[in-house]
Amino acid sequence: MALMLALLDYDFMRRALLAAFLTGLAAPSIGTYLVQRRLALLGDGIGHIALTGVALGLLTGRAPLITAVVVATAGAVAIELLRTYAGTSGDVALALLFYGGIAGGVLIVGIAGESAATLNAYLFGAITTVSGDDLRIVAGLSAVVLVLSVGLSPQLFAVCQDEEHARVSGVPTRTYGLVIAVLAAVTVTVSMRTVGLLLVSALMVVPVATAQQVTRSFRTTFALAMGLGVVASVAGVVTSFQVDTAPGPTIVMIALAGFVATAPVGAALAWWRRRRRPFDPDEGDEGPHELSEPHTHEHRPGCGHLAIGHGDHVDYVHDGHRHAPHDDHYDEH
Repeated sequence: MALMLALLDYDFMRRALLAAFLTGLAAPSIGTYLVQRRLALLGDGIGHIALTGVALGLLTGRAPLITAVVVATAGAVAIELLRTYAGTSGDVALALLFYGGIAGGVLIVGIAGESAATLNAYLFGAITTVSGDDLRIVAGLSAVVLVLSVGLSPQLFAVCQDEEHARVSGVPTRTYGLVIAVLAAVTVTVSMRTVGLLLVSALMVVPVATAQQVTRSFRTTFALAMGLGVVASVAGVVTSFQVDTAPGPTIVMIALAGFVATAPVGAALAWWRRRRRPFDPDEGDEGPHELSEPHTHEHRPGCGHLAIGHGDHVDYVHDGHRHAPHDDHYDEH
């Protein structure tokens, strides 16, 4: 506590801690959807193309954070359109972003008369150099990411969990796919001053993977991942100040340490659940039912919750969960 109070005496540390807090919330919030959609490396691809945006900012004399948002968003939309309409596989589209983004960034920086070393602050983060203007931009973009990722959680969850069923049920999956891509692009640019463009994907994915070790529902994973992201980000800034290390890599290493420490707990919990509720062959191919958390709402046609066809029944999306009516209770998928 005394150390935290001492750190707050410095203006640059107050800005750094606030930026770390906002980044720790925003990155795992959209990262949860990327992991659910099996696009965990999307942040890396967007991070590389955002480098071109940073270089354009240096070339034109504009704020690199703003130009990075624009270019990263265009790249995220491009990869989503390639996946959706052109039939291009996700890994090929990501490769295009990797190579073109980083090559374009280095090339444009050279044209701008800057050295490649200028990009280090954006590649690996430089959170202690965040200015007041940078912090306001980070705060505004983080607010957008958090509001949309939480407010649209039922729709985004439906698209990530089972896109085909969501499409058949009338959900505009292409639109929400673009929303996820754009939010990922914004999150990457928000995080580039904290952990850097080369490490931003770790902050989006590792807290989510850690939370999944000990949780079973999407909503709990979502909330815990954001909490772990905040802890890793703030602890990384404090630790880097104490031991004089780079903040970005320190944040990522703390997040990874959390995953390593949690993995045995997750394995033990999985073993305990199997012992407690082993598979009963009499229950058929579906296996044991997982009861949803109790609630008083009755799901039915027209109840106001998103309905998704699932085999011979209908699931209702409620608070980020998919509930399936079954006798006098609801099963959770």
